[in-house]
Amino acid sequence: MEKFINDDFLLENDFSRELYHVYAEKLPLIDFHCHLDPREIWEDKKWDNIAQAWLGADHYKWRAMRSDGVDERFCTGDAPDREKFQKFAEAMPRMLGNPMYHWCHLELARFFGIDDLLLSGDTAQEVWDRANAVLAGGLTARKCMSDSRVEVVCTTDDPTSDLEYHKKIAGSGFGIKVLPTFRPDKAFAIDGHENYIEYLNKLEAAAGMEIRSYEDLLNALKRRHDYFHSLGCRVSDYGVDTVWYKSAFYYEVEDTFKKAISSSEEIAPDEILAFKSAMLLECAAMDYDKGWVRQLHIGPMRNNNTVMFERLGPDAGFDSMGESNYARSLSRHLDKLNSQEKLGKTILYNINPKDNEMLASMLGNFQDSSVAGKLQLGSAWWFMDSLNGMKRQLEAVSSMSLLGRFVGMLTDSRSFMSYPRHEYFRRILCQLLGDQMMRGILPRDLEMAGSVVEAVAYRNAKEYFSF
Repeated sequence: MEKFINDDFLLENDFSRELYHVYAEKLPLIDFHCHLDPREIWEDKKWDNIAQAWLGADHYKWRAMRSDGVDERFCTGDAPDREKFQKFAEAMPRMLGNPMYHWCHLELARFFGIDDLLLSGDTAQEVWDRANAVLAGGLTARKCMSDSRVEVVCTTDDPTSDLEYHKKIAGSGFGIKVLPTFRPDKAFAIDGHENYIEYLNKLEAAAGMEIRSYEDLLNALKRRHDYFHSLGCRVSDYGVDTVWYKSAFYYEVEDTFKKAISSSEEIAPDEILAFKSAMLLECAAMDYDKGWVRQLHIGPMRNNNTVMFERLGPDAGFDSMGESNYARSLSRHLDKLNSQEKLGKTILYNINPKDNEMLASMLGNFQDSSVAGKLQLGSAWWFMDSLNGMKRQLEAVSSMSLLGRFVGMLTDSRSFMSYPRHEYFRRILCQLLGDQMMRGILPRDLEMAGSVVEAVAYRNAKEYFSF
């Protein structure tokens, strides 16, 4: 059988092949947003078998298995690892067209050297044996990173984190930078009273101060922001269901916060909106003052399945695309920051493809000479992290902004074996440009196109983030 994952996978003409193999293939990776556990990097996590490596915390795979009618005990339950892997392998042939099919075969080829067969129920035992032999031979978390030519990784961290393992990694001589990302989502969540009070207690302990007012909350976050900065953090991240904007006086936001920490007063939806809007502006100002890059991941509907949320908790594969018309509020949010001279480097990620062009055109309203490509449409994320999703995102950037200033790809993953997603993205980018060169839509100038490929694949991120 001809190899599926071959040297020219996804590359359909001579232009795309040369762009990839000459300009993109060997560049290092800057993974500026992921959900890896820094403790697992410090401990150099090992796996007994491929099921642990692949299925242990991957909600993408669990969703695919559920769609194939696989019982939950083989996804998140207590079934033996070999049986879990068998169920996943049996589902694989029905994943044609799903990015999972490409990702898994890229991972088999790159980490395990298995590129001579396709994963299925019939080949599961052979893949199991060969992959496990590689794991037993020393394929660990750190080796996955070094073999993938990773240069920088940014994890996702709550302000209450002591960043213990970031400090240990930094002092260990590990050749890859592992930096924290400031993600204060829980400080916004005043609509969940008991959980919010519990979180404020943790924030008080981390910041070493009492939080009895809105001003105290901001000061506590500022202390943690300073602490993160001292340990190399240069990126923040906000997971938001929409972009909030509602004007309010400071005293009104203060009153809302006092209601949030009181057990007796109910908070109106408009008050919640005004509070979150104010917080988003205040945190953006903190980021600007330190020269950080701010990321907003916009639009998911989380924890839709109540039964499974109560059973498994969050991040178990029961989230989906939301649909929110936030163009006007986003415009007002950005305009407010710009008017206050607090609008810094910002990346906006949309989970719904309908928002690609809206965001790409919106960001053009606030670009300036302070930083080239200051505002960015983030890479295709989550449900758009596919061949077609990436092409659509790249086309939106190309047509409404400057492709040559785009900061490129990230994994957004909890798996140490997700780095081939950068390769996947690079191949799609090179095929997109190569196809347009072949058709005469772009000049057949490999040096010019190659410089754009190098920039998008690596150099823009290196300059933009200034790690």
